[in-house]
Amino acid sequence: MALVTFSNPEYKDKTVYAVAGSHTETILKIAKENKIPVHHDCQDGECGSCVVRVTSVDDKQRMGYHLTDKEITVLRQLGKLSQEDIERLSLDDMPSEWRLACQMIVRDEDILVEY
Repeated sequence: MALVTFSNPEYKDKTVYAVAGSHTETILKIAKENKIPVHHDCQDGECGSCVVRVTSVDDKQRMGYHLTDKEITVLRQLGKLSQEDIERLSLDDMPSEWRLACQMIVRDEDILVEY
């Protein structure tokens, strides 16, 4: 089980349990199930409205997790990632702190999601 803490300056932080490794539990799905108002429009990784910042809540190094092709395209358009960032993340097998909530599958790690 992973603990996911959602944080936004306009709302009280909320921590929820997420079943890690289900391959279907996106951050957006978890947010919607727990009535957390993460902004979203298309829910398919095309618009970028659900961009979130994901960091570790402890001192552990985040698990590597690839960006989807849709995320790479949209995050570059939003100015959140450069080509250099993408190459570095891929080479070092490190996760990006910027993700699309509709695309990121929760893994077995405790994370902070800023939306």
